[in-house]
Amino acid sequence: MNELDFDIGGDKLREECGVFGIYDLDGADVASTIYYGLFALQHRGQESCGIAVSDTEGPKGKVSAYKGMGLCNEVFETEHLERMHGNIGVGHVRYSTAGSSTRENAQPLVLNYVKGTLGLAHNGNLVNAPQLRKELEYTGAIFQTTIDSEVIAYHIARARIGTPNVESAVAAAMKKLSGAYSLVIMSPRKLIGARDPYGFKPLCIGRRDNAYILASETCALETIGAEFVRDVEPGEIVAITREGIASNREMCLPDPDREARCVFEYIYFSRPDSAFDGVGVYRARLQAGRFLAMDSPVEADLVVGVPESGNAAALGYSMESGIPYGTAFVKNSYVGRTFIKPKQSSRESAVRVKLNVLKEAVAGKRVIMIDDSIVRGTTSALIVHMLRDAGAKEVHVKVSAPPFLHPCYFGTDIPDEDQLIAHGRSVEEIRRLIGADSLAYLRMERLKEMAGGKPICTACFSGIYPIEPPREDIRGNYER
Repeated sequence: MNELDFDIGGDKLREECGVFGIYDLDGADVASTIYYGLFALQHRGQESCGIAVSDTEGPKGKVSAYKGMGLCNEVFETEHLERMHGNIGVGHVRYSTAGSSTRENAQPLVLNYVKGTLGLAHNGNLVNAPQLRKELEYTGAIFQTTIDSEVIAYHIARARIGTPNVESAVAAAMKKLSGAYSLVIMSPRKLIGARDPYGFKPLCIGRRDNAYILASETCALETIGAEFVRDVEPGEIVAITREGIASNREMCLPDPDREARCVFEYIYFSRPDSAFDGVGVYRARLQAGRFLAMDSPVEADLVVGVPESGNAAALGYSMESGIPYGTAFVKNSYVGRTFIKPKQSSRESAVRVKLNVLKEAVAGKRVIMIDDSIVRGTTSALIVHMLRDAGAKEVHVKVSAPPFLHPCYFGTDIPDEDQLIAHGRSVEEIRRLIGADSLAYLRMERLKEMAGGKPICTACFSGIYPIEPPREDIRGNYER
C-alpha cells in the first residue's frame, strides 16, 4: 500500500452540524422559515435534516415533526411544511463522522415527559457521553438513538422535574456535561439557546419583526431577512419568551481567556458571509492568506485557491504579495453530498469528478495553490498532479492552517494520528509526498490574530486540549 493510498472521499474535513430555532410572538407558522434557515446552514451537514414545531397557545404535548436522510430539498416537500403548524420551532442539519448515519439519529430530538415536551437540536460532541449514558441506563433510561444529543435531552428532562423552569434545568444539565455543544431547545412556551462554557461552537441571536431567531451562523439570519442582535456568549443560556430575552451566565468561565472557539470555524466550516463572535469569516481567511504571503513568500506568476474555502485566503495572499489572483479550478456544482465513487482500479478519481483545471490559466506558469488544510494528503497530491498535467511549470502549496498532528474530540472529524500525513513527518517529507515544488503552513502564532484575538482551540495542531480528552476514542459512536 502506497503511503498516500487513503480514502479520497475522507481527505477533507467534514462540517459539523447546524442548528436553527425561531419563536414568532405574533403567532405565525414558522416551519417554512426554519426550512430556509436550514438551507443556509446546509454546508454544516448534508446527511440528514429535520424540523419540529409547536403552538405556544395550543396543548403542551402537541409537536409536529418531520426529519429524514438527505439534503433539505430532498427531505422536505411543500406539503410537509404546509402540514406543520406552530409559531415556535427548531431545526437541524447533521453530519456524522463514523457510523450512526441513520434516520433514528436525525435531529431534532423530541421528548415527551411529565412537564410536556422538549425539542432539541445540538451541534458539538461530548467527551463524557459514555459515562453519562451508562449512568442513565442504570437508572432505567431507554435510548432510541446512539447520539450524545439524547443524553443531553435526558439530563435536561430529569433536571426539569426539580427546577422552576426550563432554563434552570438546562443550567443543571450543563454542570454534568463536558465537551462542545451549542443547543437550541423548544419547550411548550419558550425557545432556549445555550453554548458550552468554552464556546467551541457558534450560536447567535437574530430578530425579524416580532420573531426571535437562534442560529449557528449569521448567514442564516440574512437568508430569512432577520437582523443580527448578538452572539450567545460562551457558557450563556438565553430564554426567549413573550417578555423578551432573559440571560443566565452562571456557567460562563470566570476567566474568559480559557475560552476555546474552534479555529476551523474561521478557516473552513463557516460560510464566508458569516461572522463568529464578532469576527468576519471572510476577513479571517483574507488575513490568513496575507500571513502566508508575509511568512513564506515565493516568486510566482499566479495565486489560486482550492474551492471554496481556499479562495479567500488566496485573494489575501495575492493582495499582500502583489502576485495576480486567478481561477485555476472549475468546480462541478452538481456533485452533491454523495455520488458513486470510482473504484481504486478506475482511471477516474473523486477529485477529478469534482474539480477540473483550467489549462489556459495555468499553462507555463509558476502557480501558488492555497488550500485550507492537508489531512491525509491524497487530495493535495492529486490536485498538484492535475496542475502539472495542465502545464504548470511550478506548483507551490500554501496551507491556511498549521499541520494536523492530533485528533479532535469536540465535533470535527480529524482522524487518528496514524492517518494524518503531518504526524511523524517533516514539512519537506510532506512536500515530496504531495509532489509540490514548495510547501508552507500557517504559523501557529498567527492563529489567534487571524481570529481577531479571540481565545481559540488549537488542540488538533498543538495537542493541548482545553478539556481533558477521553481515554478511549468514542467519536465513532457519539459524534454529531
